[in-house]
Amino acid sequence: MRVAVAKYPIGMPASFDDFARRQEACLRQARELGARIAVLPEYLSLELAAGFSPEVHGDLAASLAAIQAWRGAWCEFYGRLARELDMYLVPGTFLLDVGSGRYRNRADWFAPNGVHGWQDKLQLTGYEKQSGIIEPGDALHGFDCDGHRVGIAVCYDVEFPLPVRAQFEAGIRLLLVPSCTDTAAGATRVRIGCLARALENRFFVAQAVTAGEAPWSPALDVNTGEATLYAPMDHGFPADGILAATQGDALWACHEVDVARLELSRAQAQVDNDRDWPNQLVTTLQHWPEGLDAVAPRCEPASA
Repeated sequence: MRVAVAKYPIGMPASFDDFARRQEACLRQARELGARIAVLPEYLSLELAAGFSPEVHGDLAASLAAIQAWRGAWCEFYGRLARELDMYLVPGTFLLDVGSGRYRNRADWFAPNGVHGWQDKLQLTGYEKQSGIIEPGDALHGFDCDGHRVGIAVCYDVEFPLPVRAQFEAGIRLLLVPSCTDTAAGATRVRIGCLARALENRFFVAQAVTAGEAPWSPALDVNTGEATLYAPMDHGFPADGILAATQGDALWACHEVDVARLELSRAQAQVDNDRDWPNQLVTTLQHWPEGLDAVAPRCEPASA
């Protein structure tokens, strides 16, 4: 199956209709590239706050409260587009009101057969914690896609190996990562996280990113990184683990993800990180005492 990940330039749509027109054009372009799955970046829903007054879109709490009015339209729009384009869509994330003034950073999954699933972000960044209104999710989910299992790790979540390992052990062989980073350090952390998860689980990782500047939004202000598709660094795959990546103003990175070939390649693997995973769990730390006499006899010179 062919997967497309977006390097999406943040805009300032005046209305939901403006937002939807641009989204449809972008996703139709992914379909023309042959994509079966298309992934847009984290925090995409906050672009909708641009249609409100500066007092609203310049304040995170006010922005999140305002965009809830578009939640129904969001789900209807992407659900319809998934059916029309015959594609699986992950339209970034929607900060969803879950009651008591709290929001979850939710990545929706829309399938062409009408299935609507989601994955909430599990780990919060410092910015999200400091907001005081965003809470973490509490469950991992997997999705069926053309006979394969697909999972989602929202941005920071890909930097944590154990939840991703649980997804791998549940049969997931493609991990989708909608992300949003505003510094070079943040972009590097997510990129290295994606590479590490592809290495240790021997599966594919697909990362979408935000691009450009949106000074009107406290969450979307500055954006860095390249949309990238990652593979294990082993026989049959690129040595650097990069299947495809955006450059310059390119909107999509798109590449074929062959899960069957991935499974067959395990027999010729140079390393078996995925299968050797349990070995690390029995490792114990033994303290090496200070002082040479405590750990080994003195070496005596050889007799003449």
